[in-house]
Amino acid sequence: MADRPLTPLLDQVSGPDDLKRFSDADLRALADEVRAEVISAVSVTGGHLGAGLGVVELTVALHAVFDAPNDTIIWDVSHQTYPHKILTGRRERIRTLRAKGGLSGFTKRAESAFDPFGAGHSSTSISAALGFAVAQEQTGEGGDAIAVIGDGALSAGMAYEALNNAGQLQTRLIVILNDNGMSIAQPVGAMASYLSGDDARGFFAQLGFDYVGPVDGHDMDVLLGTLRGVQAEARGPVLIHVRTKKGKGFGPAERAPDKAHARGKFDAVTGEQAQAVSNAPSYTSVFADQLIRAANRDDRICAITAAMPDGTGLKAFAAHFADRCFDVGIAEQHAVTFAAGLAAAGMKPFCAIYSTFLQRGYDQVVHDVAIQGLPVRFAIDRAGLVGADGATHAGAFDVAFLANLPGFVVMAASDEAELARMVATAAAHDDGPIAFRFPRGEGVGVEISEATPLKIGKGRVVRDGARVAILSFGTRLQEVEAACDVLTAEGISPTVADARFAKPLDSDLILRLAAEHEALLTIEEGAIGGFGSHVAQLLTDVGVLDGPLKFRSMFLPDVFIDQASPDDMYRTAGLDAASIAAKVRELLG
Repeated sequence: MADRPLTPLLDQVSGPDDLKRFSDADLRALADEVRAEVISAVSVTGGHLGAGLGVVELTVALHAVFDAPNDTIIWDVSHQTYPHKILTGRRERIRTLRAKGGLSGFTKRAESAFDPFGAGHSSTSISAALGFAVAQEQTGEGGDAIAVIGDGALSAGMAYEALNNAGQLQTRLIVILNDNGMSIAQPVGAMASYLSGDDARGFFAQLGFDYVGPVDGHDMDVLLGTLRGVQAEARGPVLIHVRTKKGKGFGPAERAPDKAHARGKFDAVTGEQAQAVSNAPSYTSVFADQLIRAANRDDRICAITAAMPDGTGLKAFAAHFADRCFDVGIAEQHAVTFAAGLAAAGMKPFCAIYSTFLQRGYDQVVHDVAIQGLPVRFAIDRAGLVGADGATHAGAFDVAFLANLPGFVVMAASDEAELARMVATAAAHDDGPIAFRFPRGEGVGVEISEATPLKIGKGRVVRDGARVAILSFGTRLQEVEAACDVLTAEGISPTVADARFAKPLDSDLILRLAAEHEALLTIEEGAIGGFGSHVAQLLTDVGVLDGPLKFRSMFLPDVFIDQASPDDMYRTAGLDAASIAAKVRELLG
C-alpha cells in the first residue's frame, strides 16, 4: 500500500506558536511553502511582491525564535508583510489582499494582534520599536522589540534620529537591517554604497549598537543561529545586518529591474501581467511629457523625486535631462529644502512628490519655501483616493495644508488638458511657491493642445444653467457632469464651473455664481478645510451667506477610508455622480 502524502507544513500552521515545534529542517521547507503561497496569492490579487519574497526566510525565522505578539515585531513600510500575515492566522484571507473588506496591504493594528504598529510610509520602525522597548523597560510588560527596516529606508533622516536616540538610551532593542540593495527603485545616496562595503560595523558601533553580520538572509540555519544568539545575549541595542535578494525565488521577479516591487495580477508561472487596455494617457505620463517640453524651452527647469522616479514620471524626464533630475532617496524633507535652495539660486525646480508623502516634508514647505516666498513648483501626484493602498496612501490633505499658507498658489487639474496647462503655468510662475495636484490613473481622453499658461486665480464655466451652480475643484468634474446629465433629464439644469484654483480663489466667478443662483455647491477630492472651506470663508466675509443663498460643500468625510477600488472609495465618500445629484435635489428641496 502506497504511503499517504504528507500534510504540507503550512497547513499545520494556525499561528506562530506552531513554528516552535518544527525542526530547523522543517522551517527550511516551510519557507519554500510560504514563498509559493505568496506568489500564488499575489498573482490573484496583485500587490507588492518582490519585497515579501525577499524576507520569507527572515519572517519564518523571526516567528520561530521570538514570541509574537508578546515580542513586538515592527515592519518598516510593511509592504513586505504578506509572509507575516500568512503565518499569523490570516492565510485563509490572503487572497483578499488590498480589496474592499479584505486584508490591508500593510500592517494594521485593527487587523491583528500580530500587527502591533501600522505602517505604509517608510523609516518609522526604529522609532516605534524603541517606544515599545522603553515602555517594556518602564512597566515590565511585554517582551523584546524588533524593528525590521530596509536599506532603502535608511535614506530617510528619521531612521538616524531613532538610531541616535537608541544609542543614547542603551535600552535593549533589536534592529534588523534588511539589506537587499534596492529601494522602490535602485538605491541612491552614499549610505547605499557604504552598506555594500565592509565598514558598516564601525558606523553602527559608533552609534552605540552592537553589530552582528552581515548574514545571509536566505540561509535558514544562519538566521536561526543569529537570532537565537541575539535573543539570549543582547543587553542594549543590537543591529543585525541581513543581506537578502528582493524577488528571491521567483525568476520573473529576480530578472525584473525593480525586482517586482509592485505588480498587477499575473501568471504565477511566467510572471506575465494582465495588461489593461488604456483609453487615455495617465495623468503621470502627461505631467512627465509636459515637463520635458517645458525643460526643452528652459534650461533652468529641473526636477526632484524622493525615491519615486517611476511613479512620478521623472524616469522619462531623466532620460532627456539626466543632469537636471535628482533622486534624493526616501527623504521628502530634504527634497523640499533642496528644491528651495535650487529656487533661491535661480533654478526652476519641480518637486514631484505624491500627496501622501508630501505630508512628511510639511515643515520644510512652510519654513523653507513659503516663508521665503521661493518659487518651488510642487507636482502633487496621487491626489485624492488611490484605491488598493488604502488610507496610508490617500492624498486627502494637501489642499488644506497648502492653501492656508500665505503666498501659495494651489491648483487642481480637472482633466489631462488642464494638467498640461498647469505644468506650463507653474513653469512660467516666478512669484512664489505653486502647487498643482492630479490623481492616479488614466485621464478622460480629452485632446491636449499646445499648453498655454493659465491666468492665476481664474476658473472657467463649463456649462451654463439655472437655479444651482456646482463649483468643482479637481477631477470630480467628470462625476459632476454625469450627475448633471441625470438632473437635466429631471428638469434641473445646473451651471457647472471648474474652479482650477483653491488659492487664490476666483472671487469674481464665485460671487457671480452666488448672485445668479438659488444654491451653490462645491465639490473636491480632499478633506474638510480645503477648497470648500475657503469658498465658505469668502462668502461669509462679503455677507453673501446672510442672504437667501443655499450653500453646501462636498468633500472627503472625516474618516480614514479603507482600501477598495477608487470608484468604491468615492461611493463610500459620497462623492460619486449619484451622491452629487442627490445633494442637488436636497438643496433645491
